[in-house]
Amino acid sequence: MTLKGVEQAANILLKAIHTQARILIVGDFDVDGATSTALAMRALPLFGARNVSYLVPNRFNFGYGLSVALVEAALKDKPDLIVTVDNGISSLEGVAFARQQGIDVLVTDHHLPGDTLPQANAIVNPNQPHDEFASKNLCGVGVMFYLLLALRKIMREQGSFEQLSIAEPNLAAFLDLVALGTVADVVPLDRNNRILVSEGLKRIRHDQCCPGITALLRVAGRTPANIVAADMGFAVGPRLNAAGRLDDMTIGIECLLAETDRAYQLAQQLNDLNLERRSIEADMKQTALEYLEHLQTENNDLFGITLFDESWHQGVIGILASRVKEKMHRPVVIMAPGDEGEIKGSARSIPGIHIRDVFAAIDALHPGIIVKFGGHAMAAGLTIKATGYEQFARAFDQQVERVANEDILSPQILTDGALEMQEFDLQTVELLENAGPWGQGFPEPLFAGEFEVVSQRVLKDKHYKLVLKPQLAAEQENLYLDGIAFNRLEGHESDEERQLPEQIFISYRLNANEFNGRRNLQLMIDTIHTG
Repeated sequence: MTLKGVEQAANILLKAIHTQARILIVGDFDVDGATSTALAMRALPLFGARNVSYLVPNRFNFGYGLSVALVEAALKDKPDLIVTVDNGISSLEGVAFARQQGIDVLVTDHHLPGDTLPQANAIVNPNQPHDEFASKNLCGVGVMFYLLLALRKIMREQGSFEQLSIAEPNLAAFLDLVALGTVADVVPLDRNNRILVSEGLKRIRHDQCCPGITALLRVAGRTPANIVAADMGFAVGPRLNAAGRLDDMTIGIECLLAETDRAYQLAQQLNDLNLERRSIEADMKQTALEYLEHLQTENNDLFGITLFDESWHQGVIGILASRVKEKMHRPVVIMAPGDEGEIKGSARSIPGIHIRDVFAAIDALHPGIIVKFGGHAMAAGLTIKATGYEQFARAFDQQVERVANEDILSPQILTDGALEMQEFDLQTVELLENAGPWGQGFPEPLFAGEFEVVSQRVLKDKHYKLVLKPQLAAEQENLYLDGIAFNRLEGHESDEERQLPEQIFISYRLNANEFNGRRNLQLMIDTIHTG
């Protein structure tokens, strides 16, 4: 109840339930938005709400958040109350327009607010001014989960469950959705989020989750009983996200709401969309690498990188921004054509540079270039005027240079050192798995050491599949370890360039590779140093 506005928001929901008002959930087109929407749609009927529907904006037609255009589209359903999930804190015009139409608006969000808050009936956001909630790292589905907890508390105290002749809902049953949204949104796993994720993963492992998550895990080749947090981020998340990137997140939300047979059909559709997304991303990445090569030829001192191409897909620019940031260790903005006269961008940053603050500084120094922006310290989005692209690119580079220093721009790899020979076993893997969940702000242990390359081959023109022998294991002739290094090659290197030397120094994580029902130790290689 320390979340600012949560009691007011819960009472608004309670009034809507008692009057059987028409409640419209307005979501977002990423995994956090999808899980937030699914949580509201699954849970509110258990509180007695009978008229609950949802609307998620298509990024290509409406853009992000509760826009005026989206409210106009919603008017045909005559909602009495709009509840935003994972958006709304920056939707000043959309909220104002909805209120003018006589619709109450309840904003639930976690994104950083601007100087002006929307004039909603209530706002629940741990990052709004004067909020005393201890865990500021909740994602959108986490905020909605806490609002439901507050609603249950108030209904319990007022005897509402008895009045409505319904049982109190067990909200722990929805922690699978909370875990998925929290991991996929890459929010820091503080103590509170780790508890939410840990309990959600337990439910998924014991088949106590919605059929959609199970179906997505199975089409991704994962066994639900053995999943860890990384499976939410690298297997389930991208398949759900593909719907919002290439088509309409309604497919993803319906998968999370569906029963078993329908859920599996939708999961297959999402898997197909993800394969298409990968193909588009590969083409965009190749173009980006060519641009980067040209930029580096012209300028050796790159600080903030901005790239734009008329052919780039708006739904994939966020992924490409992450890839370029990882390669260059620089803040990156990737841009694609938006509405007429506008360009849309997705940004990713590096530790030490708050990307939203960079955009705010550019907006103050060069008013009129940026149409709108929002986001977090490490990830943000913006829209600029097409005529202002060159000016924005220069301003971004200059502003990053102002706030950066050599330490920030020099990539560092922090490891837990070398493992002892006896620690290379599945028992160590299980100890590490049980010590999770690992994730943003609470990284999985990373080890490092010298190894002899016993054998090597390239998979799919970009991955290294290795057999390694620890340098310190000369006396243990039988200690050979499998290693996999994903996405190490671009596909155009010569055979000589691809060949690793006999001795390498790597950083790696321990992993259990499952094949034909057997688990074998495998090193997931993070970096390879050949010098």
